[in-house]
Amino acid sequence: MLAPEGRFILFSLLIITLIAGMIGFYYDSERLVVCFAVFGLLFLFSCNFFRDPARSIPVDESSIVAPADGKIIRIDQVNDSEIGEGANRISIFLSVFNVHVNRVPITGTVKDVKYIPGKFLVAYDHKASDENEKTDILFIGVNITYRVHQIAGIIARRIRCYAEKDLKMEKGDRLGFIMFGSRTDIIFPESVQIEVDLGDKVKGGETIIGKMI
Repeated sequence: MLAPEGRFILFSLLIITLIAGMIGFYYDSERLVVCFAVFGLLFLFSCNFFRDPARSIPVDESSIVAPADGKIIRIDQVNDSEIGEGANRISIFLSVFNVHVNRVPITGTVKDVKYIPGKFLVAYDHKASDENEKTDILFIGVNITYRVHQIAGIIARRIRCYAEKDLKMEKGDRLGFIMFGSRTDIIFPESVQIEVDLGDKVKGGETIIGKMI
């Protein structure tokens, strides 16, 4: 399945590839044949980037799933005005080869959504969490309050967020989409038991990263 966020890009690349190929081969134009090859590769790359596979969402109500596909690059503690002191933060780096759909980690109601302008540092730089452009989504669930940060990277300049204030969202629902390499942070209470380690690769909506105890 392909993500709807990529339809315009995929359609445009497909049309350009077909036109360049047909004209290039018909008139034996080396330049157009090269364009056909380049845009064809871009089309295949984009098909891979905009994939949106079905996920098996854990039914255990106490489990917290990864908000994104990627690699765990940081696990630390921060002080948060809504979640409390010593809150756990897990950072996930999404390369251009990862699925870029963001998903809701645990069922809850959206308390607030904020767009925060900022820089476009490389997403694996830990400064990106504080300094980069991001969307900050605050959720209130049953016995838990948590945040998800959709963070832009050096290439990713477009963040799509589908959360709206007072909207109830179920675990595994599509939360948004970030274009071409990015970072997703989740911040939850200290009481949550962390189930992942640094370097682990996770799947959004499927891999359990924590449990409420």
